[in-house]
Amino acid sequence: MDIKDLKQKPLWQMTGEEFLFLQENSIGKINNQSTSTLAHDGSEKRHVYGIAGIAKLFGCSMPTANRIKKSGKIDRAITQIGRKIIVDAELALELAGRKTGGRK
Repeated sequence: MDIKDLKQKPLWQMTGEEFLFLQENSIGKINNQSTSTLAHDGSEKRHVYGIAGIAKLFGCSMPTANRIKKSGKIDRAITQIGRKIIVDAELALELAGRKTGGRK
């Protein structure tokens, strides 16, 4: 099966197998989204995106990741523009108390 062809196919014409294949491959790409950028001091910053990124970062479920975001504990690490959520992974771990040292 070719993902490009499946994306063009109407959902109502897909078999269950095709739908699950497309869903699994799309989720894999979304969950693996993380990037690195250089901070002003030359060190590398890692970012994760969305609630799925927070869940993967903390190794928890999506509902728990949503509770972590809503708790306000990692607010300084989150940049949100509309519905897009960008999280500084290192700072989020530090603010949540899962990592020691580094920033103050």
